[in-house]
Amino acid sequence: MAVNIVVEYCEPCGFKSHYDELESAVREEYPDVNIKSCPGDKMGAFEILINEQLVFSKLERGGFPYEKDLMKAIQQAKAGEPVEKITNSQAPCVIL
Repeated sequence: MAVNIVVEYCEPCGFKSHYDELESAVREEYPDVNIKSCPGDKMGAFEILINEQLVFSKLERGGFPYEKDLMKAIQQAKAGEPVEKITNSQAPCVIL
């Protein structure tokens, strides 16, 4: 089954690097998956949609998704199974 991923991230927050890392990992594991970014202006946003379904929201969770959780969600989508919302998140990096 075709899988389309859209990641909307806060450009002013500098989250493009998080998208770039995520895109690289997804393309390595699932080269046939279509992934694209959608820079947005929602402060603090890092929202991931798989086949138009919101599966992760940094605005809701407060951190970034774990790579393994996203890979599991992609596998579910590829198998045609319902994709569960990712509820685990890692704390954002803080530089003091």
